Order: sequence, then structure tokens, then C-alpha cells
Amino acid sequence: MVVCWGPVLRVLVLQAAWALGGGQVRYSVPEEAKAGTVVGRLAQDLGLEAGEAEARRLRLVAQGRRASVEVSGASGALVVSSRLDREELCGKSAPCALRLEVLVERPLRVFHVELEVTDINDNAPLFPAARKNLSLPENSPPGSRFPLEGASDADVGANAQLSYTLSPSEHFGLEVKSKDEKKMSLVLVLTKALDRETMPVHRLVVTASDGGRPSLTGTVELVISVLDANDNAPQFNQSVYKVQLPENAAPGTVLLQLTATDKDEGINREIDYLFSNAISTEVQDLFTMDRKSGEIRTTGKLDFEDVQSYDLEIEARDKGTPPLSGHCSVELEVLDVNDNAPEVWVTSLSVPVPEDAAAGTVVALLSVSDRDSGANGRVRCAVWPASPFGLVATFAGSYSLVLREALDRERVSEYEVEVRAEDGGSPPLRASRGVRVPVSDVNDNAPSFAQAVYTVLARENNAAGAELARLWARDPDEAGNGRVSYSVAEGVVGGASSGVARRPASSYVSVDAESGRLWALQPLDYEELQVLQFEVRAVDAGEPPLCGNATVQLFVVDENDNAPALLPLAGGGAGVGAAGEAASGPVSGALWAWAAWGAPAGQVVAKIRAVDADSGYNAWLRYELWEPRGKGPFRVGLYSGEVSTARALEEADGPRQRLVIVVRDHGEPARSATATLSVSLVEGAEAALAAAGSSSSSSSPGAGAGLRPAEGGAAAAAAATNVWLVVAICAVSSLFLLAVVLYGASRWAPRAAVLSGPGPATLVCASEVGSWSYSQRQSRSLCVADGAGKSDLMVFSPNFPPPPPGPAAKETQPEPPALLDTVSGPPFLAPSSSPDAPWPDAPLSSAPWAGAGGSRARPPWACGRWVLGGCLRI
Repeated sequence: MVVCWGPVLRVLVLQAAWALGGGQVRYSVPEEAKAGTVVGRLAQDLGLEAGEAEARRLRLVAQGRRASVEVSGASGALVVSSRLDREELCGKSAPCALRLEVLVERPLRVFHVELEVTDINDNAPLFPAARKNLSLPENSPPGSRFPLEGASDADVGANAQLSYTLSPSEHFGLEVKSKDEKKMSLVLVLTKALDRETMPVHRLVVTASDGGRPSLTGTVELVISVLDANDNAPQFNQSVYKVQLPENAAPGTVLLQLTATDKDEGINREIDYLFSNAISTEVQDLFTMDRKSGEIRTTGKLDFEDVQSYDLEIEARDKGTPPLSGHCSVELEVLDVNDNAPEVWVTSLSVPVPEDAAAGTVVALLSVSDRDSGANGRVRCAVWPASPFGLVATFAGSYSLVLREALDRERVSEYEVEVRAEDGGSPPLRASRGVRVPVSDVNDNAPSFAQAVYTVLARENNAAGAELARLWARDPDEAGNGRVSYSVAEGVVGGASSGVARRPASSYVSVDAESGRLWALQPLDYEELQVLQFEVRAVDAGEPPLCGNATVQLFVVDENDNAPALLPLAGGGAGVGAAGEAASGPVSGALWAWAAWGAPAGQVVAKIRAVDADSGYNAWLRYELWEPRGKGPFRVGLYSGEVSTARALEEADGPRQRLVIVVRDHGEPARSATATLSVSLVEGAEAALAAAGSSSSSSSPGAGAGLRPAEGGAAAAAAATNVWLVVAICAVSSLFLLAVVLYGASRWAPRAAVLSGPGPATLVCASEVGSWSYSQRQSRSLCVADGAGKSDLMVFSPNFPPPPPGPAAKETQPEPPALLDTVSGPPFLAPSSSPDAPWPDAPLSSAPWAGAGGSRARPPWACGRWVLGGCLRI
């Protein structure tokens, strides 16, 4: 296998160079390079794959000056875009390095590129003037020195290293001395005494050549006039004066006072001080000199950031003819003071920031600078508030604003971040830059209801579309993430245990998707449905959507919409013909029974049975004797429905009594049903035979429900005429009659109630005024004797006055329900006049409700559905 090590070595060398360079790419390009010249393969040097430069938007960010280079979008190469003039970009600074910032996106990163513009010899030396006039006295001694202004070259390095030559002359020579690395002193030296009469004017050419290849030159013509007489020039006590002055010196500050001496006398001794013509006009505007005293003052404001030093050439000129001059140099060093505050710039900003952005996410790129130098230019940066953002220094003067902590738009939706910069001066100067960072929302909050469970009461027979309740769920997100829609979660109501067909909850109620208004789709029927429990779901419109649930317990409040329904008399020997209506008037029906002559007071003749499909007060029934009015031979138990003799029956009472009995509930308005009971009065043996016959007829198939009143009277007459025949039949058939009597007794005996149904015990409570509530998770079925089963169980504890003495006490006091014998634990029963009064705990065995022989009679309300003034745990 052949391994190509060339690319691997190049990658390793590039990584090593990157590491040694501190993560900075450096390129070099000569000035005046043509547009389109490739400076370097920037994308490749930054480690980007082919085509990745354009996909990630590789681009340059200039900092305050024209870069003259750009990034080719297709190749990712750094190319020259416009003319590169090193002298325009950097002046005399060497080396000329341009700092460039390169940005790439996805993810956002910044790279720093240093581009060095190298100098070429494109500038020739240049003298201040093409011609310079000099006046020299003829008595100037050989060796006299006359300073000249040297040439300047805009180039740097070897291209700016100048050499000077003087055209051939027997009187003059040129002396060049270096003051320092950057400055050269050019002096014209008189080598031979002058003779104005021989040569009044000397014309010389000074040539300046730079060190470039090829070398460029510049010339100046010296026109020297030889003057007669005044042969002593003023002299300064030193040739160079060095002065330091802070940049914040006020205008008018004395810089220096010069003094020059002249050995001549008279007018040739008088000296004027003035700036040399070599000083530029801009510099002369900053200073002023007193011509007589030689005092130099500032007239303008110095700025260290513009010019750090000044070189002032001073001339002392006498008033001789011709005047003679002496020269000196004043070197002024401007001292920096902390007069520039830092500057903060935002070069890139990525907003808004999603609230689920990870820590370390770059939010903005900042550039910080200070024009001062030294400690005055060193800048410290901080961000306020300190969280959740922070600053990370990426390069000298460059910072990244990054995310330090997790964001929560619901707590803070927008941040005003302030980047503060402070320099190291004394006192320090500060600057700040505000950055507004909005936080964009993500769907991170599910809708939540104010309550986990809502309890709603609705009366039955409500109108379809009636509003039941208003539900509201809160979602703190914004826009679609916080827009909530409501729906009813599909569930099933009813089942085999409740006796109600299984139907979805959405067939009963619906909820408005926008407002959360809960309304009924159909009228509710308490007899069909007592409790409807379902869930309402709130879903937001975010992606992905979030949801919250609340449970709604809808209790249907019973209305008195069912009249009592009459049941056949026990044993089936009574005919039934009854109808129910409102309390405005009874409707007649037909029932019949037998009573023996001479029956004592209190003997039960018949028992009227009725059931009400309502519940509570609406199902609590009372029985009233409508006809005959007054004191008749019979009475009806108010709550038991038992028809018993009010006194001993006599022949004067007639062969038959017609009783109209009204059964009423306690609803508002009350509903009622009426029953007509015909009681035939016969002898004791005939009554027993009639009872036996009715029992046998009821047990045979196809037997009628009872006899009509006319047929009852005919039977009584036939029995009176054939009494002996009846006795003979009874004697012959004694065994058969005994069996019939036993069978009839078993049919009329009270039966124990049976309570069936799965589920835990449930507390059923009510008040004596009829308002009630219950918590029922499972339906119970209550069956008493041969009555119809009910889907709930409610126990009544009426407030009765103490029973009067005598045999009638049994009729005025309601009997206890036979169901209580099967309930474990004592019920809570108490006669109380207050609906809120508690019931005393009394065991059932102590209740004075036992019938004759210790058996418990069936109460009239055993098959009703109502509660009054008490609680029963089942």
C-alpha cells in the first residue's frame, strides 16, 4: 500500500504554523499590485473544505479603513480589489500591516488575518523646493557651514535611504551626517574663501539618490550670492534644544526662550529670531516666536495621537548688510495624557436569540480601541448585567458577547446589555455601548388549568346549547405557542354496571375550541345520568404542540319531572287502575281488598305501593286519604301507604267501602297519583276464603289482576247464602287450604333488601329541605321486596313528633327500611329541625321500628330515590 505523505505533511506544517501564530493568518503583497492579484488561499488556510467558503459566507470585516482586498466567493481566495498604495495606507510606518477580520457563519466564527503591504521603490526623493537661494558674505571663512534642507522619500526601508552628491565646485563641499536612524543633517561647507569680484554668484546642484533598485533621484539648485561686509553670523549656545510638553498644554504655554550672540557691533549685532523656511505652514500655525526675545509659545492645541514630536529649525539673523544667520534645532517631544476615552463598536449582531440557545452561543462581535498609548491605551472590558451574558476576548481589541446561562423568555423577553470599557489612565476614562438582545419564544410551556378538577352542577331538562361553565387554561408562551384550543377528550359514560347504554362524553357536552365555553348538546336526564366525568384537553399551537388536561365532574341536579307510579298490591290480588298528574287534582283508579266484620282497630287491610323515578325530596312519597272525608272506618299510613282499620268494623259500615287515596311527592311543584280502593266487608271465614282464592288465582297462569267492584259485591252475596257450602268445602279441602294459606303467607311476608354492586363504600348525604349531593363512583342497585331496582340508595330520617299512645302510634310513625338490616355499621339518624344538625350515631338494633314478632316491615320509601336530613355510608 502506497502512502502519499505530501498532503499530510502540508496539513501538519499548516497546523504548526497556525499554532505558532496564535491562530492568525499572515499574508504579504507588494504595493501597486494589480486588481485581481491572488494574495493567498484564505479558505484553504482557514481549514475550510472546497465550496464551504461560499456556503458559510466567508467575508471580510474592515476596521475603519479601506482594505483594498476582498474574498473571492467561489474560490475563497484573498485577492486585490483596488489600488494598494503603502504610503497612503501606512505613511512612514514600517512594516505596513493591515489587520483584517474574517467572518464565517453556521456557526459564527471570526478569524484574524494580517496583510503586510511591502514597499516598492515608486517614490523619488523630493526636495522642498526645486531652487534655493543662499546669500553668503564674502568674508565667510573657509569651513563655514550652511545647513540645507534635505530631501524626503515617501518610501521606507532601503528605498528611503538617501545619499547626497554635490555638483563639482572648488569653493563648496557637501557634508552629510546622521542625527539618528531616521534623520540626516545636510550641510553645505565652504572649502575655499569667496571672492565676490571673481564670482558673485555660484550655482550648484545637490542630487539625492535613494537605495532602491533601480535608484531614483531628486535635485535642488542652489543659487549662492556672495555678499560683502558683515562677516560674523549670530551663534546659539547649543545647536540642539530638547523640550518635553504634555499634549494638554494650554495655548500660550512658553516652550523655550532662545538666546544667540553676534560678535559684530552696531546694526550687524542686532538679531531677529524666526522660524526656518524649512518648517511647514501647519507646524508654524501651532507655535509662535517673539522676534526680539526668542521666546517660543504654543498657539494651537497639541495632540499626541496625531504627532508625537516636532523638529523646529530656528534661525537667528542679524541686521548687517548682508545679514548673517545662525541656526539651531528645537526638538519638542509631546507627552501623552489620558485624554481619549475608549471606543466600543458592534461589528456583528445575531438577534433575536432563541430562549433554548445553548451556553456559549455567540450573540455579538465587538471591537474596542483607545487612541492613547501605554497604560492610557490599555482597555479593560466588562458586560452589565453580569448574567446571562459574558465577554470572551478573541484577539487584541476584539471580544465576543456570548451566552453564559439559559434564557427564559417568559421571565425576561428582552435584555438591554451594556458593554463597558475602561482604560488604565489616571483618572481612567470610560465608555459604554448598549446592545439590545431580544429573546425569541420556543414552545416550552404546556397549557395549565387553574384547577385540576372542576365541579359543575346542571339541572336536568336543561335546554340544548345551554352554557354549563367556562374553562380557561393559561399558556405563558407567545403567539402560536400560547394560543390554546380546547376539546373534550373522548370517554365512555355508562356501561353494564350502571344500566345505561355506553355513550361517549362528547354526545352530552361540547367545549368551544377558542373560548373554553362548556355547553350541553342535549337536555340532561337525571334518571338516565347522575354524574358525568370527562376530561377537557387544552392544546397550544406550538411545534411540537403541548397539552394540559383538567377533569370535569358534571353533577346533574334532579328536577321533579316524574309523578309517582302505582304498583300492584302485594300478592297480586288487587286490581290497579291509577294515573298520575300534578297536584291540581287526583285521577281515579280501581283496587280492591277484603276486610272481616269485627276486625279490630289497626288491622292492615291493604298496602298501597308506589315508586317515583326522581330522587331526594322529589321521590319522597306521602299517602293521603282523599275520600271519604272525616272519620271513616279506615285510615292510610302517611308514609307507609298501609290501609288499616281506624276502629272496629261494624255492619253499619255497609258491605263495601270505597277509598280514594292520593300519593304525592315532595317536589316543587308536587306531582301525584290517585288510587281507588274498594274494600268488601265479609264474615271472617269468607274473608279467609277470599284471600285464599285470590292467592290461588294469582298463582295460576292467565289469572286476572283482580276483580272489578261489581264482581266483588256479587261474590260477597253468594258467600252469605252458601256459607254452609263454604264450610263443607273448607272441611273437605283442609289440607289444600292449609297449603294455600302457607303459600299466601310466604307471598305476603316482608323480604330482606338486597344491595348489590361492586366498588368502594360511598357517602350519601342530604338535608331535610331536599338539597343534596353525593360522591358516587359506582352505581348500586337496590331491590326491596318485589319492587323495581334503583340505581342509587338514599335514606330518609324524617322529623316526627313523638307518637301518641294507643294502637294508632304504629301508623303515624314511619317504619325503618328493611334494607338497613343488610348495611354494615350504624347509620346516622337524628330527628332534627335544622338541616345542618348532625345525626347521632344510633345502632339499628336500638331503633323502635321492628314490627310484630320482631320482623321488620318494609318502608313506603324503600323503592324511592331520595334523601332527607341524613347521611348513610354504603
